[in-house]
Amino acid sequence: MPTLKEQVIEASKTIGIDKIGFTSAAPFDYLEASLKEQKANGHSTGFEHKVLEERLYPDLIFDQPKSIIAIALAYPTKILNKPARTGAKRGSFARASWGIDYHDILRDKMDQLISAIETLADSDTEITFKPMVDTGELSDVAVAQRAGLGFIGLNGLLITPEFGSYVYLGEIITNIPFEPDTPMANQCGSCTRCIDYCPPQALMGDGRLNAKRCLSYQTQTKGFMPEEFRPKIRSVIYGCDICQQVCPFNKGKDFHFHPDMEPDPESVMPELQPVLTISNKQFKLQFGHLAGSWRGKKPLQRNAIIALANVKDRTAIPKLLELIDTDPRPVIRGTAAWALSQLVRDVTPEILDFLETAAKREEEPEAQVEFDNALQILKERYSER
Repeated sequence: MPTLKEQVIEASKTIGIDKIGFTSAAPFDYLEASLKEQKANGHSTGFEHKVLEERLYPDLIFDQPKSIIAIALAYPTKILNKPARTGAKRGSFARASWGIDYHDILRDKMDQLISAIETLADSDTEITFKPMVDTGELSDVAVAQRAGLGFIGLNGLLITPEFGSYVYLGEIITNIPFEPDTPMANQCGSCTRCIDYCPPQALMGDGRLNAKRCLSYQTQTKGFMPEEFRPKIRSVIYGCDICQQVCPFNKGKDFHFHPDMEPDPESVMPELQPVLTISNKQFKLQFGHLAGSWRGKKPLQRNAIIALANVKDRTAIPKLLELIDTDPRPVIRGTAAWALSQLVRDVTPEILDFLETAAKREEEPEAQVEFDNALQILKERYSER
């Protein structure tokens, strides 16, 4: 007779879970010093769960936990049907935001797994579960590593032998005692490609991350993006894949197991200019199903403006002028002024007059700085003619 664990593993395959592992509900207290240091150094994003102890001790968030089940789902890295070539410049979303929001996909898989376990366990005592995805208290990568799904690479991501780091992670705390699997040790060896190729040098060399320097974080902020990071995002308007793309463990990894994860080309590689003035309704239709829409449309519009400057799309200048003149949001106006300073080569008195008028009208201090800087650049360029 197979053990309950063996039956759960078989059930997970039927459900479409690509990898499953088990670990105890013992504390993750070995992370405490690192997490405290990260916060003290200002390297946290602010998106993390606020109560440190609840990130470390499963018994603070669950009554009498005995085990944690970790799961992984492999996602695609290549678009099967690329968008039509229209000549328009396009942006892109990182691969983790392709397809339907992975939070929804993982929750559905874990709900199915919980139902299967309830049927298989056939227990006289009450069995309980707490599923979590990304926004839960525990560290997904720490749980997955301890459950034997893979190892934590120097880029801070879980790297599985089968699928590389292109996996979504979730975990379920339960009061069922399962035999734990064996954790996997780091296998990066002397390779430092992820560290070497990270444009803002956000990786600290030991698997930790200065999250505020990470381009993925920068694309998700709501205010002005610091000018240092603007050229580095290139044409990506959400997330960053660089430390994954250069990883040898990811070479040739591209799996298409889950139809819900297949990207809509027009959503994940959108034309940039239409994003600038997209309505709330159209934004929801085109991007609402993506994980990358969670911060709303303003960060993506700001990023699209930056991307247009980075790809030198001078046909966007009229739209940037329109944004400066009519958009009610200071972040959009100010970022558009910066982009204008990057794109306008043949500076005319009319452009300078327009910007000076807009700058006098601007009341928001950070936006005012953007206008002043843009004017200085354009005036210098004008004087050099």
